[in-house]
Amino acid sequence: MFKKSLAAAALAVLAVFAVPAAANAAGYVPESNVVVSGTVAPGATVAVAFTDGSFTAGESVSFAVTGSGTATLSVVKAATVSLTKSATSAGAASVNVALPADATGTYTTTATGLTSGTVGTASITVPAADAGAGATSTDGGLASTGYDAPMLAIWAAAGALLLGVALMVALTVVRRQRSNA
Repeated sequence: MFKKSLAAAALAVLAVFAVPAAANAAGYVPESNVVVSGTVAPGATVAVAFTDGSFTAGESVSFAVTGSGTATLSVVKAATVSLTKSATSAGAASVNVALPADATGTYTTTATGLTSGTVGTASITVPAADAGAGATSTDGGLASTGYDAPMLAIWAAAGALLLGVALMVALTVVRRQRSNA
């Protein structure tokens, strides 16, 4: 009975480690092999390259770009764009991503080797436009948004409020003492 339990436990441990290994059999392109170059800005074109050894030599690589808005992948333009190119003899592949003029957020470029099943991803994050660029400020920082009251006036008002509360408490104590006497 003990041998069967031990064998079942060994199979369970083997299954725990074998399933993730099987899921990752296709492989992923390491981040160190992904190069994003160019100025990341609305309307700009960014080059996404997967360096040598990322894919099998000469295999077809399917590229897809997803993100908010419409991106252009080489010459194809759509909300989700896909394109197939061949990897070089060294296993490298690249694509140009033209961001829309109103680009915002993150665009993800995914490259999948159609023979090897190797998957590589690159994220292109378009920085948000500076909403306060047209606002003016006297201190050189952010625009002023509120009432510019002198601090002395604020402290005086707070002091008057506390003095009023203290007088009301004192008046209530005096009235109670008179009514008890």
